[in-house]
Amino acid sequence: MAGPTRVVHPRVPPRRGGGRAASWWARAWSRAVEEAAYDEADLVAARRLARSGRVGGIIVDVGTFVAAVEDDGGLWTTSGTVPVLDEGAREAFVETVAAEAGRVAALLAGDLPHALVEQAEDVGVELLPYGGELGATCTCEGWTDPCVHALGVLTQLGWLLEADPFVLLHLRGLPREELLARLHARSGPASADEPTATDEDTAYDAALRAARALDLLAQGHTVDHLL
Repeated sequence: MAGPTRVVHPRVPPRRGGGRAASWWARAWSRAVEEAAYDEADLVAARRLARSGRVGGIIVDVGTFVAAVEDDGGLWTTSGTVPVLDEGAREAFVETVAAEAGRVAALLAGDLPHALVEQAEDVGVELLPYGGELGATCTCEGWTDPCVHALGVLTQLGWLLEADPFVLLHLRGLPREELLARLHARSGPASADEPTATDEDTAYDAALRAARALDLLAQGHTVDHLL
């Protein structure tokens, strides 16, 4: 994983309502958060905190996340970990994505196909973590682990990965650009007898341009040169 991989997700403004997960993978993440919580009261407080707009921008990197969280008691720094897939598991997942047409496009469109995750599990790749795998620390004086602040950040991570499954893949060790680059590399260089790009090459190039365009748009830049 060469080069910087850290992504800063902007602060989520206050929102009303329960914000229940709609996608199957976000519901799976929510179940893991519920498993990690000490009790229901902590979960209720964490969801209220997540909706309050008092969680700062979440910094996501391979296997880690960190955010500042404010409450009536002060300003705290919460960080956490998610187990990173080893190299064999990452390569197996890339092969699983490449095994069926349309899976890259689905991921870029914000979908995580259930069949993709099931097929990955068949080859030993557990993409979605369980509660015991979600580690967290906080500068607050709370005695529960994870504390309410950490649970609030984990709740917001669920919102982020529901909108963009690449957030989950990033945490697990496959940032967007790396996954797309690995897929592109699988097609290999053109031989002397085949000087033109294959349809697979073209598709992966388009996926890379789309990923860069999404990143630039998120930063407020124009992307005409990528279209």
